[in-house]
Amino acid sequence: MKLPLAATLAVAIAATSTAAIAQTSGASDTSEQQCAIGYVTGIGGSAESVREYLATPDNSKYRYLADNPIQCRISDEGRASACTGLTNLRNERVSVYDDSGGATMAVVARVELDQGTYPVIIVVRKQDVRCEH
Repeated sequence: MKLPLAATLAVAIAATSTAAIAQTSGASDTSEQQCAIGYVTGIGGSAESVREYLATPDNSKYRYLADNPIQCRISDEGRASACTGLTNLRNERVSVYDDSGGATMAVVARVELDQGTYPVIIVVRKQDVRCEH
């Protein structure tokens, strides 16, 4: 009678361990989930401007954003390039361009410029991006 009890206990421990391992590996996959389309709510802009904004003290962030609006060169073909400054995005649908950075990622977002609205490659914080499911 001790042998079947030991076998049952061993199977139960193995099943519990397997489930725990599956949950642990699944949790890390979702936290580093990659997506092609997402929604951004937060500040975005040129890589340099975003770095400077994040380094700005909290009580000066609004002033930095107001003093550095996003500006881009628009080609004759309607392509934005050489962008500087920042923009505030509110639940803006974006295409992920490159998410290989540490805390930030490059996305393509439709941004309102002086010349109109154009798709622009900007940098945003990863925590500000929600993947579309």
